[in-house]
Amino acid sequence: MERLIVDMDDVLADATGQFINYYEREFGIRVPRESMNHKDEMERFPDNHDAVYNFTFRKDFFRTMDVNPYSQEVMKELNAHYEVFIVSSAMEFPNSLPEKLEWLNEHFPFLHWKQFVFCGRKNIVHGDYMIDDLPHNLETFNGEKLLFSAPHNLQFNQFKRVSGWREVGELLLK
Repeated sequence: MERLIVDMDDVLADATGQFINYYEREFGIRVPRESMNHKDEMERFPDNHDAVYNFTFRKDFFRTMDVNPYSQEVMKELNAHYEVFIVSSAMEFPNSLPEKLEWLNEHFPFLHWKQFVFCGRKNIVHGDYMIDDLPHNLETFNGEKLLFSAPHNLQFNQFKRVSGWREVGELLLK
């Protein structure tokens, strides 16, 4: 059975939307998602880079992210055809470990806890396919690399791009 590695933030979960919502609550400014296109993660919000980064240390930041459209349906199908592992960087943010685990258990109950890998760097994982939104995570991967479209990665072209979960399903469930 082929192994599929899937990222969580901005792949299964809408981390960008969470940052937008927190920023609006904190500063009263709604930053349009489209204005973030082609910008590095720290350039997406006007002037408050440290405050935005610090959102990730707040309780429930990771626990309350929205699920990306169609990810649940497609992941359920993929789980029946692949050896699936959710691999997420979680060591930098102390609250993220339990919150990501709770989030995955709630939104992807068909996955077993043995399929979750929380790590500091993803260069330790091996498989046939990896879906991630960050090019640096894909660079060291040994299998087929799939860049999941997000505003902060639209300027990168060195990897095959998937623009949503329906496209992932069409590609990997053919």
